[in-house]
Amino acid sequence: MAKKTVKDLDLKGKKVLVRADFNVPMKDGKITNDNRIQAALPTLEYILDQGGKAIVFSHLGRVKTEDDKAGLSMKPVSERLSELLGKDVTFVAETRGEELESAVNNLNDGEIMMFENTRFEDVDGKKESKNDPELGKYWASLGDVFVNDAFGTAHRSHASNVGIASNVESAAGFLVEKEINFIGGAVDEPKRPFVAILGGAKVSDKIGVIENLIAKADKVLVGGGMTYTFYKALGKDIGNSLLEEDKVDLAKELMDKAGDKLVLPVDSVVASEFSNDVPTEVVGENIPEGKMGLDIGPKTVELFENELKGAKTVVWNGPMGVFEMDNFAQGTIKVCEALANLDDATTIIGGGDSATAAQQLGFEDDFSHISTGGGASLEYLEGKELPGIAAISDK
Repeated sequence: MAKKTVKDLDLKGKKVLVRADFNVPMKDGKITNDNRIQAALPTLEYILDQGGKAIVFSHLGRVKTEDDKAGLSMKPVSERLSELLGKDVTFVAETRGEELESAVNNLNDGEIMMFENTRFEDVDGKKESKNDPELGKYWASLGDVFVNDAFGTAHRSHASNVGIASNVESAAGFLVEKEINFIGGAVDEPKRPFVAILGGAKVSDKIGVIENLIAKADKVLVGGGMTYTFYKALGKDIGNSLLEEDKVDLAKELMDKAGDKLVLPVDSVVASEFSNDVPTEVVGENIPEGKMGLDIGPKTVELFENELKGAKTVVWNGPMGVFEMDNFAQGTIKVCEALANLDDATTIIGGGDSATAAQQLGFEDDFSHISTGGGASLEYLEGKELPGIAAISDK
């Protein structure tokens, strides 16, 4: 069933509750990366242009005790949002009560405010994270309609998404709509050939994704640290490489199920320790004793480039090596380049470390879509229903 989007709502003069994902990295009270704030601007600007009164809220970090609150106020976020929008954003340092209600009721059409970190409600009984029904109902009572634009929390059933949506007419913001169209579309109705690239450290993190994509993709290319659990299942030597011993049998099962759909690396860049300051070498499919695989090698890059030729849909989740270290970043860089050079293909990065890698390496504008949600996009790729999306009103 298609979900309502912000364009399906009558916004003029309405109090519009907006769940954003402003869980931005902070250092010493300063925002170090404002990508998530920038990503929310189209939805917020649309609401304000339509004469809506925007009441914006988000979580920030993990809040378990009163002491945690000190460095996790949304105030710096509201100030940055004000700069980016070029207009005042009223900030209320409360999550409920008279001051908040008064600020909401005093908003004029086209004005915007933000209230405090929703997870401040977790200090006394995890009311936000456990979707306390009374809290969801209270927040819903502050507005006339609800717009969920926080894909990063769509896999969680919280008071600030599912709780509110259960009590008031709701719609997806432009960001969530884009995620539904790109990731949902890629998995459910991909243009073929459909190639999935899965990296990262652990098979256990990707079991559901691998199983779902084996059934749906034409090829699944595997890189990153999880390569060596598959190698072990094939009886290869893996030296000191990362291994999930308890997942070796599962890796065998996945390979049996996938047949030639699953493509593993044929060489690795190895070193004697997890460091950028030690000598490296390229070896084949058996890793020498005392060495560990930390990136895919040049022959694997060539193999993956060939598998990607002609692909019309590509989903990538997880780096090919320890991309934070220059000596082990080449595999991830080359995959970025291969995807950037595909003709007429929909290329999607499913959040997390691969999104970080693409942004840090300067490939951000070369993909059709970079997901804003790591855990949410993983669960979406697994084919799971996300509570935050399921709760949005149907068209």
